Amino acid sequence: MVTGLVRGFQMHSISLSVFFPCYNEEKNIENLVLKTIHVLDDLVKEYEILIINDGSADSTGNIAERLSMQYDPVRVVHHEKNRGYGAALISGFGNSVHDWIFFTDGDHQFHMKEIELLLAGINGCDAIIGSRKVRKDPWQRIVYARAWNMLIRLCFGLKVKDLNCAFKLIKKKAVKHIALRSSGALINTELLLKLKASGVRIREVGVSHKPRLFGKQTGGNPRVILRAFYELIRLFREQRLSRPGVN
Repeated sequence: MVTGLVRGFQMHSISLSVFFPCYNEEKNIENLVLKTIHVLDDLVKEYEILIINDGSADSTGNIAERLSMQYDPVRVVHHEKNRGYGAALISGFGNSVHDWIFFTDGDHQFHMKEIELLLAGINGCDAIIGSRKVRKDPWQRIVYARAWNMLIRLCFGLKVKDLNCAFKLIKKKAVKHIALRSSGALINTELLLKLKASGVRIREVGVSHKPRLFGKQTGGNPRVILRAFYELIRLFREQRLSRPGVN
């Protein structure tokens, strides 16, 4: 429900948990948090910001702790070691307390003000997910992503334009009873498959994307790719066994 109009945004009378999975994002996380506070102050009635520090080896954890002491809405969840992107998302969902949950990556490649584009679609939907209109990543990653999306569509019939877009808004009750197991890059596939299977209506919304300015991308790491394929096989078997009439 809309309660007002502030700075060109509609004020939404919802409570919102926002979390950022982070691994070695010391040059990105503070600016991302400050911009998020600036946007959310005039956008929702109540919110929290969770920084999920996934075993960072740089100063991400220290910066996150300082931000949590400076700003009341900010909390930090630390993983003692790097457990993977999926594990960071699972921690984010598990530690979020409000009715709606939004997440985006700590690399700050999205415009936080565009969360309003997702909030505008909450009526009648329990999951509103971003789709990058123009992806600002190296061409190799774009090729890999298109091939991955085709593979996921072939294996599961999941028709989503931008499967791994890290700009998603989901109602807490929609994910509360979903068991997520993927600790790596397959997490978005598993999440959307299980939301769809539970009857959740998913809406895609086009959003802007920015090049990464600081830090190093890990999506092309061979270990990350191998883990994704291992988890893909496991999820495929799980989904197949869950079909009626399959023993």
